[in-house]
Amino acid sequence: MSIEVKEIARRYRYNGVTLPDVAGMSPKEIRDLYSAQYPELVSAEIETGEIVDGVQEITFKRAVGTKG
Repeated sequence: MSIEVKEIARRYRYNGVTLPDVAGMSPKEIRDLYSAQYPELVSAEIETGEIVDGVQEITFKRAVGTKG
């Protein structure tokens, strides 16, 4: 029996849009990178999904709450 190592692709999703992955960056760093384009990502939560067929879906969810 041999062990096979497979690379896991990450797919980032926000508000129905798929955002490209940047190699070597953590999900938090990806969120901070795209917050320049989507300012509401600054306070977004990161939800990490299960790995399905070698792809892990990571979703950014807007924080819900009151201001002030």
